[in-house]
Amino acid sequence: MRILQICHRYFPFFGGVEEHVRQISERLAKENEVEVCTTDSSGKLARTEVVNGVEVKRFDCYAPNNAYYFSSEMKKYLKENSNSFDVVHAHNYHAFPALYAAQTKKGNKLIFTPHYHGRGNTFFRSLLHRPYKFFGGKIFAKADKVICVSNYEKNLILENFGEIEGKLVLIPNGVDFQEFRALKEKKGGSKVILTVGRLEQYKGIQHLIGVLPKLETDVVLEIIGEGPYMSSLVKLAKDLSVEKRVSFFQKLSKADVLQKYVDAGVFVLLSERESYGMTVAEALLCGTSCIVANASALIEWVDNKNCYGVDYPIDQNQLKLLIEKLMGQATSRLNNSVLDWKDVTEKLLNVYKDT
Repeated sequence: MRILQICHRYFPFFGGVEEHVRQISERLAKENEVEVCTTDSSGKLARTEVVNGVEVKRFDCYAPNNAYYFSSEMKKYLKENSNSFDVVHAHNYHAFPALYAAQTKKGNKLIFTPHYHGRGNTFFRSLLHRPYKFFGGKIFAKADKVICVSNYEKNLILENFGEIEGKLVLIPNGVDFQEFRALKEKKGGSKVILTVGRLEQYKGIQHLIGVLPKLETDVVLEIIGEGPYMSSLVKLAKDLSVEKRVSFFQKLSKADVLQKYVDAGVFVLLSERESYGMTVAEALLCGTSCIVANASALIEWVDNKNCYGVDYPIDQNQLKLLIEKLMGQATSRLNNSVLDWKDVTEKLLNVYKDT
C-alpha cells in the first residue's frame, strides 16, 4: 500500500503531532511504502531524505510565529501527486497542510487526524479560527474517516462540525513500551517538578514558575521543550528571583526525556487545551505522579490517586499543596489504559484497508 502522511512539521522538530506522525509512519513503513509530506520554515533541513525507512519530503513555507504553515509548494506537489497514493492521511486541523490534502483529493482515500483543540493558541489565533472554520469544515467533509485520539476530542468535533459521527473512529495515541524497559529504577526523595511540551502560553508553565516562591527552596523546576513563550518564562523566573531554580532543556534524546520523567518528583501539565495528553501517559508509565489542569482531554487522566486535577483559574495555594502532597510519591507504572504504538498502527492500518 502506498501511504502519504501530511503534517505541518516532522522529526527532528519536537511536539505531540510530530511524535504521533513519526511513530505511526516508521511502523507503517515496515510493510508499506510510506512518504511524509511536511514543511521546513527554517530552510536548514534536507529537502528529501529517508529517515528510519520513511521518505520525507520538505517544502518551504511561511509560518508566522510558528503557526499556519502556508506552503504553495506543498499544495502544488499534492495536486500533482495525491492520486498516486492509495491513502493520504492528513494531520492537524490547526495548520494549512491538512486543508491542502482535502483540496487536492482525487481518487485516493483521505484519512484525517485533526488533533483538534477547538481554539488557537493565542487570542489572535482564536479570532482567526472563526473564519477558518468554513475551510476546516471542508476537511471533515472530504475525509473518508476522521481519527480522534480521545473522547474529549470526539465530542468537541461533533459539537463544532455537526453530523459526521459515522466518520469518526477513536484510536488513542500510544507509547513505545520498548523504550521504557531500559530505564533506571525510580529513586525516592526527588525535589524536581517536571513539565514537557511546547513553550506556549496556553500550556500553563508560567503557573509553575509562579508557585516556586511558595515552595521550599530546594524544590526546582525542569522544563523540556521549545517555543515562542520561552523568553517570557525566563523573564518571569528572573522577576520572581527563582531563575536559579528553573532549568530549560531542548533537543534531548527520547531516552533522556524518559529518564527525566523517572527522576522527577512530580510531573505537572497545566495546559488549557490538549486533545490527548501524551506526556501524562509517559510520566505515569515512568512511575511518576501527575498534576494536570481540569481541562480538555486531560480530565480523562484524573483518578485522584496517580493523577490529580486543578481548576482554572489556577489557585497557587491549591497547586502548592498538591505538589507537596505528590512530590516523590511513585505510581504503579500504569499501562492498562495506554496502547503501544504497534497496536495503534495496526488499528490505523485496519481503517485504511476497510475505508
